[in-house]
Amino acid sequence: MGGSAADAAVAAVLAACVGETVFTGLSGGGFATYYESSTGRVSCLDFFVSMPGLDGDRKAGSMRPIAVTFGEVPLPYEIGGASVAVPGVPAGCGEIHARWGALSWSDVVAPAVGLARTGVPIPEAHAVTLPSLVQAMLIDQGTTAYAPGGRLLRGGELLFHAGLADALSLIAEQGPSVCYTGEIGQSMVEAVRADGGSLGPLDLASYRVIDREVNAAQLGGCTVLGRADLNRVIDTIRSLPADLAGLDRGARAVTLANALDLPRRLDKLGDTTNVTAVDEAGNACVVTTTLGLGSGIWLPGLGVHLNSMLGEGELISGELAPGERMGSMMCPLVVLDHGNLRLAVGSAGGSRIRSALLNTLVGVLIEDLDTAAAVDAARLHPLDDIVHVEPSYPADQAAALTAAGYTVNRWPALNHYFGGVSAIGPTGPAADPRRGGSALPL
Repeated sequence: MGGSAADAAVAAVLAACVGETVFTGLSGGGFATYYESSTGRVSCLDFFVSMPGLDGDRKAGSMRPIAVTFGEVPLPYEIGGASVAVPGVPAGCGEIHARWGALSWSDVVAPAVGLARTGVPIPEAHAVTLPSLVQAMLIDQGTTAYAPGGRLLRGGELLFHAGLADALSLIAEQGPSVCYTGEIGQSMVEAVRADGGSLGPLDLASYRVIDREVNAAQLGGCTVLGRADLNRVIDTIRSLPADLAGLDRGARAVTLANALDLPRRLDKLGDTTNVTAVDEAGNACVVTTTLGLGSGIWLPGLGVHLNSMLGEGELISGELAPGERMGSMMCPLVVLDHGNLRLAVGSAGGSRIRSALLNTLVGVLIEDLDTAAAVDAARLHPLDDIVHVEPSYPADQAAALTAAGYTVNRWPALNHYFGGVSAIGPTGPAADPRRGGSALPL
């Protein structure tokens, strides 16, 4: 249609708000990294969720604890109106489009409206997570969406959110502001406050997208650029030795495990999703978004599940003042080779975002794999003294990890635990089979 990478990325993010609602949604937040080929400029946009309370006319009540399991590990989580933070996805999509879009706003939103009218097949990788999330998802409108007829959806079955097409049509017609100072924003305030939350009109009206500092690290002769995140992705890349390419495979695996090792308390569920787009002019846009698990609060008649980001206590460091941004592990990246785009890459997966990105970056920049092979390659993810590896992880590298003192836990099957990378490089696009990803070439 003559659109840009920004148009494609925004259209895909909004489509994800229809088809990947287990992981993301219109009331979520996220980050974008954009490379402008004509100037060589890289921008990092923060449209993550912020703390409510600017209105100051009410105090939030208590959240409701729920039981969530990830594999066999129970994770603490809370939902309800008090868990709803100020959303950023509509504002972020609008800002990306305003700066770098070529098509009209209504044209960019139209595909998501069409998908919402018909519903979409739920990916297998998403359906398998539903049994762990029923206490958050099977509330109000979530019951008919995720368990029509009283049974949880299975992979490939139709996921349909009644009213979501109307919400997206309002956004297409009136712009993202309808979610902040218009009809959708008003509905959001009423729904949250009816359940004990403090989100108010001033919280929404004051929300702005923020330009963040772009940080850089060198790897394989290229420059990796992205924002500073809770996982310290750029810092981790900087910590890798300059001779990484000269190490044998076993030594390289141990070096990666040492660099990535993190305490168990940071092993997050990772309900996130990522979109990567590159256009024929060489512009790149990488966007990562999340909804949390969803608060169990739905906008009446609009099919929008509100976020539960304040229920993720580990993302809140200290006391956040109203209007302040929460922290996040999301880190969309671009990689430049002497100023030219080499790779655009991002990942879903909470604390596994960092390991998924580094495994992929090493595959492309150090091992010279094509993009698809690097995304598909077996990954490692260290956690305390245990290194979790995928079923096909090479035996010689696993042996080197064991010799270095790690306990190696080989997973029996491919699993979304190991992240969800989407990447575009000179050899084409690649999407992660672990999360039902899809890649479309130019």
